[in-house]
Amino acid sequence: MKLSRRSLLISGASSTAAFAATQVFSPKRGVAQTGEVNLYSSRHYNTDDELYEAFTERTGIRVNLLEGKADELLERLKIEGDRSPADIFMTVDAGRLWGADQEGLFTPVSSATLEERIPESLRHPDGHWFGFTKRARVIMYNKALVNPSELSTYEALVDPGWRGKVLIRSSGNIYNQSLMASIIAANGKAAAEDWAKGMVANFARTPEGNDRAQIEGAASGLGSLAIANTYYLPRYAKDEDPAKQDIFKTIGVFFPNQDDRGTHVNISGAGVVKTAPNKENAIKFLEYLSSNAAQAFFAQGNNEYPVVEGVPVDAVVGGFGQFEADDLNVNFLGENQAEAVRIMDRVGWV
Repeated sequence: MKLSRRSLLISGASSTAAFAATQVFSPKRGVAQTGEVNLYSSRHYNTDDELYEAFTERTGIRVNLLEGKADELLERLKIEGDRSPADIFMTVDAGRLWGADQEGLFTPVSSATLEERIPESLRHPDGHWFGFTKRARVIMYNKALVNPSELSTYEALVDPGWRGKVLIRSSGNIYNQSLMASIIAANGKAAAEDWAKGMVANFARTPEGNDRAQIEGAASGLGSLAIANTYYLPRYAKDEDPAKQDIFKTIGVFFPNQDDRGTHVNISGAGVVKTAPNKENAIKFLEYLSSNAAQAFFAQGNNEYPVVEGVPVDAVVGGFGQFEADDLNVNFLGENQAEAVRIMDRVGWV
């Protein structure tokens, strides 16, 4: 049985009528399809397709995949309400999972498999959602411009010596909002605001572009340091373009805060929708995502870190070295998100 895949090609300004008119699945809401599970996902990695097909081969349960941006999928879920065919909502960043949970979209899941295999810090305290991959937000540096012995913590990035040298995305980026939320959790609101002011003072440019733009800026010497998620950098090593490979060779990876709380990590995760027509299949799917085979596929397919201990990472990622991760429960990244945005707005982090 093959993966059934659709894309939600609707802009953020879509009307309710446009959402309602989009036909996604042939099953009617309220009729349990015992051989199917309906997945709404904002993960946009084509390598995940093989993972879903492997689940079908193992269980006989077909995966119906609807892809779209996280905000669009959330809006669709709210519009569909009790009529939604969705069984699972999957997205990146704990802040988005927290937001979906605040909308009451998830149902608690009790699974000995998930509770045993997924660390407590990487899942909702009451089983509303679970993390299945990790991505570390690290300091990447131009090897020709920075000695890694000069680096230590996120907090130290505000030192005057880094004035005009730090490249990072805008405050509107949820990865940065979650990083800011972790700084609040670690140091308190006042200290976090001081840190944000110091970061703005040290920007190499007004924030623009995605994580790859920050990496490329550091490689070109536009700045010396870039804040980025680890899984972006291996793509340069694996690219056939020699210029991309040169970028990889130029950039080093430093894991901050190894002498205290550890490096900030975020997740890609999923939960079962409260109105799921195929709840048992949905739980089987989530349990499958925690299996060694699925975890290894995530690691190899998208250069992410597995959440299950002992599963090997991609060879390029492994070359970055081992690190201690912050064990803050990622649910707090969502809880602190609004305050993080307010702080960044106040200090002029655009």
